[in-house]
Amino acid sequence: MKSPLLERSFIKRFSNLKLNQLLVLGIVSGLIAIHLSLTIHHGMSLFLWSILFSLAILFLIGQKRSQLNVSSNIFCTLLGLSLITITLVQLCLSPSYLFLGFSPLISALGLILMASGYQGLKQYKQELILLFFWQIPFFFLSYAIDITSFTVKFATYILWYFGYRVTIHGFYIVLPAGSINVYGGCSGWDTILSLLRLSVVFLILFPLAGIKKRIIVPLIFMLIGFVINGFRVALMAILTAAQNQQAFEYWHTGKGSLIFSMIGISLSSLFYYLLILRENPETKLPYLEGLDR
Repeated sequence: MKSPLLERSFIKRFSNLKLNQLLVLGIVSGLIAIHLSLTIHHGMSLFLWSILFSLAILFLIGQKRSQLNVSSNIFCTLLGLSLITITLVQLCLSPSYLFLGFSPLISALGLILMASGYQGLKQYKQELILLFFWQIPFFFLSYAIDITSFTVKFATYILWYFGYRVTIHGFYIVLPAGSINVYGGCSGWDTILSLLRLSVVFLILFPLAGIKKRIIVPLIFMLIGFVINGFRVALMAILTAAQNQQAFEYWHTGKGSLIFSMIGISLSSLFYYLLILRENPETKLPYLEGLDR
């Protein structure tokens, strides 16, 4: 049985919401649902990153909701609605992987124009940064810069360091009993850019003081991703030389590949947490404060 007092309180809060706020809230919910339903078709990893970024953005907006200036004009509202409409039409007609990476940022710009006008863009700087780093750097970096040769050389150095007789022929890592061809998809960009995403989330949710740290942290995270992938490629070469196809498939495309991702995420998270402790030894992450009680 509901309390009349609670019902009146809920109705009062609901009635205080402006029509444009309700409209924006509905559009946000719909866009997130559509985007998640499309990303899951491009792999579980991208889907999980989408959930993480969506939660981070909703958390940021929830933290400052009382300080947001929600006021727009007819021009910005129509422009924002046009951007959202174009995005939805494109996603329905041709939900390509490329456009899927740009659509969250375009939709967010449209929503901000509808809710707060162009002058309100600065209120959502953190959210826009998150949406930019969700997928856009992948297209610019992975297609513009080929790091496959660096991955081959680093994996070869690892094998040489551990005593294997190994040589390089192009993109082939050659061992006495077998060889592997390192394709562009195995260069490590997926791991590197996943950790770049993570670094941006950390820097925004748990900011560090100083511009140098904000520059160095993403570079360190990307370096960790490169090193982890180098060890993964070296392991692939060893398994190929050992003629162990079942183990190769497990570590290449099976659950074993997720272990390397988890190692990268764990090392990066630990590195960032140590930075927080070094900056302020008494600092505790919000969700850890209750553990001491």
